[in-house]
Amino acid sequence: MYLFGYSLDNISLMALTLCVGSWWTTRSSAGEHLRHIDIGKSPLQATLDGSKEVAFTILSMTISLAAVFIPVLFMGGNPRRLLHEFAVTIIVAV
Repeated sequence: MYLFGYSLDNISLMALTLCVGSWWTTRSSAGEHLRHIDIGKSPLQATLDGSKEVAFTILSMTISLAAVFIPVLFMGGNPRRLLHEFAVTIIVAV
């Protein structure tokens, strides 16, 4: 945000909150490795197998979240002034 010259205001905090929620959802789905540990795999192998199972889900969540906010960058008028910082913050954070 500093590199883009944005301040830490309500809009940017709302964007960061949304990103933290997305991160937490991704993190909880990445906890899939615990199931593999329970069935007797080594921690490294369990992490690799669990990551393979949820990789597409995490990738699709990240791409879809960024894709939703890309059109906001090309808006004009007052909505652009209000939502441009919000969209850039989300896209860069994701």
